[in-house]
Amino acid sequence: MDNEEKKYKKMTEAPVNKLVCSMAVPSIISMLVTALYNLADTFFVGKLGTEATGAIGVVFPYMTLIQAIAFFFGHGSGNFISRALGARKREEAQKMAAVGFFSAVILGCIIGVGGLIFIEPLLTLFGATKTIMPEAKKYMLYILIATPFIMGAFVLNNIMRLQGNAKMGVIGIASGAVLNVALDPIMIWVMDMGTAGAGLATGLSQLISFGLLLFLSGRNGGLKISWKNFEVKWKNYKEIIAGGIPSLARQGLGSIASICLNNVAGIYGDPVIAGFSVVNRIMFVLISVLLGFGQGFQPVCGFNYGAGLYQRVKKAFWFCVKVSSVVMLVIAVVIFFNAEPLVRRFSKNDMELIEVGVKALRIQCVSLPLMGFIVLSNMCLQNTRKTVRATIVAMARQGVMLIPAIYILEGLLGLEGLILAQFAADIATFILSIPLMTTALKEMKIQK
Repeated sequence: MDNEEKKYKKMTEAPVNKLVCSMAVPSIISMLVTALYNLADTFFVGKLGTEATGAIGVVFPYMTLIQAIAFFFGHGSGNFISRALGARKREEAQKMAAVGFFSAVILGCIIGVGGLIFIEPLLTLFGATKTIMPEAKKYMLYILIATPFIMGAFVLNNIMRLQGNAKMGVIGIASGAVLNVALDPIMIWVMDMGTAGAGLATGLSQLISFGLLLFLSGRNGGLKISWKNFEVKWKNYKEIIAGGIPSLARQGLGSIASICLNNVAGIYGDPVIAGFSVVNRIMFVLISVLLGFGQGFQPVCGFNYGAGLYQRVKKAFWFCVKVSSVVMLVIAVVIFFNAEPLVRRFSKNDMELIEVGVKALRIQCVSLPLMGFIVLSNMCLQNTRKTVRATIVAMARQGVMLIPAIYILEGLLGLEGLILAQFAADIATFILSIPLMTTALKEMKIQK
């Protein structure tokens, strides 16, 4: 109980700026580590050729999809846990942790088996060409087998983070990432497994992360995952839906958008698919920094909103928006002027891939500073249970705005339009998020 009381006082009384930063550091590391799983595969596989790089891009929508489902359960249960702990309802939080975790693992088993049965139709749907298909099958086989462990690890990490134990989550996630980077060159070249080796390295790394996170749950005053607390009740899933649907919408539509992008890019050939694959992985790392910082805000937001301390929520929100906007601006400038050498590192000197990748990366850097307000608005709305508005913002950038932009701009401008699609979606989402977030802030003033 001493640990619980200390944590409560820390979350509701410590200066919010310092509190957010202390929570953000392990979250940023955790998100960067997650991004490195994919980036390491892209880097090493890129040395095998354009078709191998394209294979990573084709499997990316599946990785995004299972991450979206895992975040649905992780954020859905975690947001409830954060508010419940803020309201001193530990037993309810304990039960919700079990529901979120076991539901995700069971569903992961079903998805993995289904994917193994329908692997070729699935890859065709994701945009695999005849030349990319053989490499994509090799890579995806091990990802499908590891699906329940990947989803379970994401849920555990989010549950730990949203109850204020982000450091424990980082230990589990970081261990797997380090192992993945070490195993990739060994399995790709030393064991001569090629693309399949990258898939096996990722699968084994995620299994290790899963085991460590499960072992660490319950430590440092955290909630222990227990099967006896797993209750299949509508009231539990109602809370998960309310807290997790924005994450599912955001990343689920992101998966659909990636599928659309791969299929349209396929018209222009394998190098274009591979070029967008490289850019998506690089941008995923950059956005991961922002998401990690925002995730440091989430437990602070949830705890204080649950405790009725709305002024602390607003103060933390504006602090995070200012810091993240400045940091994203600096990163955007650095990446913009170093785009060509960066893209070249992920290619086997395919000039068409490099040309497409450099153009797409630079134009996305222009809208990158706007992402701070977009991401923090989405997270604040989600954590304060403004489900509809949070879902609208979540669906916009990677779905409602991006998917039409892909087809409309490509139809009007060809490949140049396809390169502009994400930039256009970012601008439209920023404009949309302003009235939705300012209305929520006004409501907190009234609630106070």
